[in-house]
Amino acid sequence: MRVLVVEDEPMLADAIAEWLRGDAHAVDVTYNGDAALERLFVNDYDVVVLDRDLPVVHGDDVCREIVGSGSLTRVLMLTAAAEVTNRVAGLSLGADDYLVKPFAFPELAARVRSLGRRSRPAAPPVLRRAGITLDPALHKVFRDGAYIPLSKKEFGVLAELLRADGAPLSAEFLLEKVWDEHADPFSPAVRLTILKLRRKLGDPPVIETVTSVGYRIS
Repeated sequence: MRVLVVEDEPMLADAIAEWLRGDAHAVDVTYNGDAALERLFVNDYDVVVLDRDLPVVHGDDVCREIVGSGSLTRVLMLTAAAEVTNRVAGLSLGADDYLVKPFAFPELAARVRSLGRRSRPAAPPVLRRAGITLDPALHKVFRDGAYIPLSKKEFGVLAELLRADGAPLSAEFLLEKVWDEHADPFSPAVRLTILKLRRKLGDPPVIETVTSVGYRIS
């Protein structure tokens, strides 16, 4: 998934980003609300992890912009205020979930995964197709019951292909969803990752190249 972390404490923001990257998400980071709105205008995010008390543009205003735009982007709001009235206020703005600081990183990651499923057409938590089983929560992949170790990027690309349910995905789409905003659009990263995936998944091949379109698991 593509995730934007908006948090004005750089150490916390970077720690959240690193934890989510460990879940094979593409993560961008910004430290104020104004920059967050700029990123949201340019990029298509599945989930925004949004601190409520932001400088420049308040987190409430960022949330209003996301909801008002009609975007499918889901919002996980973070706050240091634990009072019920604060949680209710955040959810009333249109936030999809609310997490009070300090929080456990595994819980945050689980909430991001849950919100990511809601930003797309319904898909089962465990993905299965062509003899492949991918469990996002456990970060494990099996083919015909045999465990297949994958890198974070390989796991992310495979997850997107499985979620597509047989539809072809372009290299540009995969680059946007699995890498981050620093990825070179002319990079052969997607092609190389597909080659590695095909080798690791073994025979018979399951990832098909659709000429002039992209890749799919049929």
